[in-house]
Amino acid sequence: MSNFVAQTCDWMIDALISSKTRIKLLLKFFLNTSTTAYLRGLGEEFGESTNGIRVELNRFEEAGMLKSFSKGNKKIFKVNTGHPLFNDLHNIVLKFVGLDKIVESVISRLGNLEKVYVIGNFARGLDGDIIDLVFVGDVNKTYLLELVEKAEVKINRKIRFVTFVTAEFAIEKIKDGLAEPLLLWSK
Repeated sequence: MSNFVAQTCDWMIDALISSKTRIKLLLKFFLNTSTTAYLRGLGEEFGESTNGIRVELNRFEEAGMLKSFSKGNKKIFKVNTGHPLFNDLHNIVLKFVGLDKIVESVISRLGNLEKVYVIGNFARGLDGDIIDLVFVGDVNKTYLLELVEKAEVKINRKIRFVTFVTAEFAIEKIKDGLAEPLLLWSK
């Protein structure tokens, strides 16, 4: 995908969804489906008023796209993976971020790859200029670097990565305490 196409995709999302808060919530919940969040936490994370976030959360919940449950005195929200449009929205979010192009451009071309995880901001459902990836398997790092450089141009984002040989990998090595690693691809 050229920079023009990537920018057009960003523009289309912005044009179709005029609320920046709504876009942030889509990324938050539809990137990593294990994400849970509550109103005040989202307000702090987004740096926005809780009033605007509450309105959007209520809209998503009324549409059945989010589910909620109480934990203590907090109302916790989570994506409803059973919603009929879940897969479509999830794929749109992946396209918006460019993760679909990473799978196309990088992962599908590497030989003995076992798993690929997204960590960092994107695993937390936050948009950013850098995508952090963990590759697990027997990977040719020189070839991987070439593919990553090409993918960065396609998605107009920087990609940072680390590789692990399968025998040395443990999920605990990549947990950052803020979000579960997001499994992007598995053999």
